Amino acid sequence: MPCPALPDGFDFTDPDLLQSRIPFPEFAQLRQTAPVWWCAQPRGITGFDDEGYWAVTRHADVKYVSTHPELFSSTANTAVIRFNEHITREQIEVQRLIMLNMDPPEHTRVRQIVQRGFTPRAIRSLETALRARAHRIVEEARENTAADGSFDFVTQIAVELPLQAIAELIGVPQEDRARIFDWSNKMVAYDDPEYAITEEVGADAAMELIGYSMNMAAARKECPAHDIVTQLVAAEGEGNLNSDEFGFFVLLLAVAGNETTRNAISHGMHAFLTHPEEWERYKRERPATTAEEIVRWATPVVSFQRTATQDTELGGQKIKKGDRVGLFYSSANHDPEVFEHPEVFDITRDPNPHLGFGGGGPHFCLGKSLAIQEIDLIFNALADALPDLEAVGDPRRLRAAWLNGIKELRVRVPG
Repeated sequence: MPCPALPDGFDFTDPDLLQSRIPFPEFAQLRQTAPVWWCAQPRGITGFDDEGYWAVTRHADVKYVSTHPELFSSTANTAVIRFNEHITREQIEVQRLIMLNMDPPEHTRVRQIVQRGFTPRAIRSLETALRARAHRIVEEARENTAADGSFDFVTQIAVELPLQAIAELIGVPQEDRARIFDWSNKMVAYDDPEYAITEEVGADAAMELIGYSMNMAAARKECPAHDIVTQLVAAEGEGNLNSDEFGFFVLLLAVAGNETTRNAISHGMHAFLTHPEEWERYKRERPATTAEEIVRWATPVVSFQRTATQDTELGGQKIKKGDRVGLFYSSANHDPEVFEHPEVFDITRDPNPHLGFGGGGPHFCLGKSLAIQEIDLIFNALADALPDLEAVGDPRRLRAAWLNGIKELRVRVPG
């Protein structure tokens, strides 16, 4: 098998790279020539005391790692593939309290509790309220344009429904949603100099959000209500979360449930603006397959990681115990072995076994149904109330190591 012709020092987690583009040509090279490839890094640059990671780029291999937690741990080094050189090992290990960074059986225990809030019945119960909110968000954006009819799609539309859905789900007062938005931004934007946010500011934001959530949990224990918070915390010791666990669960929701859905919606709008024939088809037909294709196309989380718990083999490579393994969902979702013409944005794509919600296994996205519902509702509202949006320039991308983020997408209402 030939070696990939990548330049020396090329790194799929380089924030400068992901700020400019998703490296689809390089992913394609690896899938063909070295589907499990050692990516060397200067020791300590990512916050880990090692010299790199294995980049896993094929759909089948990403699924294999995801579904074998006994071989590939989320706890050992967390699921985040790159921090920065200033983070301490102690700060990394604190993040093991987040469900994303747990392994079974602890992960199984916590997930069984929190999934009470994500039953089909619970998600359906939100639909009427979220549909009304989606229409109101779009109407308010239309009423608050600049003199030329333009506005920022990200801040005026894409951020709002995910935040309001989380607030609706766990009972956060709507007036506090801006605080959650600010905290979640600070937690993930430390690689983007425009925000001038340090790792310390991000850590402080995380602690503020956790503290806010713990206070909410304490209030529900004192005075139970008919909401998911009460279900999760009010009977501690009877299979419920303690206040610390609830705080870290809300932190996970703020990033995994807010940032990712917001970016899927932003990328989805950009995809429609650059594929006008698909937007016309959507307005006519409203296919139920649309949201899944938007998630495949966007893949908001470019990569997570696992750490080998023992010597093993993957894709013809010998993986040593302790090696970090990067799961590149953006590459897996463009694997031509699985997707016919993966480079085509096709809202009627079916089947669509994308890995935008993870590769299966214990960490498959708990909030998938809610995310799909939000995407469906917001694009239905857009098609109804703002059917003729136009692009105003290119999107401005977030500088980040593992998120496919858009921080600004200017659009215009014609006329």
